[in-house]
Amino acid sequence: MCAALLTSLGWTGSAAAGGFTQTETKVTMSDGARIAVSFFEPTGTPPAGGWPAVMLFHGLGKTRNDADFDLPTMNQEAATSLAPNGYAVLTFDARAHGESEGLFSLDGPRELADTRELFDWLTSHPEIDGKHVGAFGVSYGGGMTWLAAAAGVPFAAIVPAATWTDLRQALAPDGLVRAGIVLGFAQDIPAERYAPGLRSLLSDAFAGRNVPALRDLLAVRSAAPRLGRLRIPTLMLQGRRDFAFDADQALVAFRRLRGPKRLYLGDLGHTPAANPLAEFPHYEGEARAWFDRFLKGVPNGIDKRPPIEIAADPWTGRTISFGTVPPTRRLRFDFAAHGVLTGPGRLVRTTRRIGRVETFGSPTARVTLSSRAGYQHLVVVLSAIRPNGTELLIADGGAATADLGPKPRTVTIRLADELTPIPAGSRLRLTIGARSTVQNLANLVYLNTVPDTSRATIGRVVLSVSALRHPVSP
Repeated sequence: MCAALLTSLGWTGSAAAGGFTQTETKVTMSDGARIAVSFFEPTGTPPAGGWPAVMLFHGLGKTRNDADFDLPTMNQEAATSLAPNGYAVLTFDARAHGESEGLFSLDGPRELADTRELFDWLTSHPEIDGKHVGAFGVSYGGGMTWLAAAAGVPFAAIVPAATWTDLRQALAPDGLVRAGIVLGFAQDIPAERYAPGLRSLLSDAFAGRNVPALRDLLAVRSAAPRLGRLRIPTLMLQGRRDFAFDADQALVAFRRLRGPKRLYLGDLGHTPAANPLAEFPHYEGEARAWFDRFLKGVPNGIDKRPPIEIAADPWTGRTISFGTVPPTRRLRFDFAAHGVLTGPGRLVRTTRRIGRVETFGSPTARVTLSSRAGYQHLVVVLSAIRPNGTELLIADGGAATADLGPKPRTVTIRLADELTPIPAGSRLRLTIGARSTVQNLANLVYLNTVPDTSRATIGRVVLSVSALRHPVSP
């Protein structure tokens, strides 16, 4: 961009050479805990209003010097992409992570207070433009990015990636804890660094106890109810296939947000996302363009493009853009055959062969069942049997069913929204039981158990699958 245009936008700093300084220090929070930070500042003369700045938030169990999903670390991102291009950057080890002190409370009120205080520390520097500070966060850090924005931390633009807006829906939907996911995340933090009561609550939840208390805790850490009031320019980077935080975590936000917004759905995130290094420059470039637009005021047009972009899976460099949430069609399958679940149990229902499909939207399974033994919960797993006989896991879901009785009732189970290309000639398979491992021992999402004496009678099962009208992937 020419110097005259930059000057007209108020961007007259002299950091074009890419020089910057990096300062390592610790910032004391209001409760006395010290948070380890790295502060990057461009060299040269700042713009008239000060340097625009970005705060970077790492993932659970990581630090500012650890990689999320084998991608560049927050400090690497600051040093290679942001600081050389005229941004001051603050990275830090979240409370109870790395070199930082304090106890872990899962993006709770104390971590939110840390974010406010670190924002204030950053903007206390006279060379920083406090009205043009952005935030980028991945996974755990993305959750705090949403929470802080919804709580009024005055970010000028945010980019949450591979994260949640509704943590209760992600970890304990329909009253049933996704125990395998909770256990995996819980092991990322050493036991001695947990806030009092949190680890025991997670242990209870894993065992199926005290689930309402866990859901209440997760609700407090969810920005979803406040998104309709959010006006901050927001670019969401979400995984097409992420078994921790599905695409709906961002799609619901996209529908609710009222300010400038953009959604990129790609092959990033938690298992089973591939996180190809070849894709990273694409969405990293979009993130920086978003900050250029809303922190520097550069009219680069990113806010004028169709706001939803979906990458093909696997990553080929091809993406398709949409002016709104893309149109879908519904596939419906009705299984009338009856069966009985005893203990963990296992019932399998398989469809006819189908044409090429790319799922988009949450599948649902309506299961009619009864139980004289109070069958505690039900899990359904959707997979596809490809023409070559291999099985592709698509999504899972579950619901608490402790109030079942001898009279049949219908339970509707929402499965996770995973954008999955399915080749023509495949058959869809629905596996029903008490835990996800009845589909495959490697499927560790729902590890909940029921007594071996439990028994449920399954009647009609109706599967509904949402798919793109026009698939994006080959």
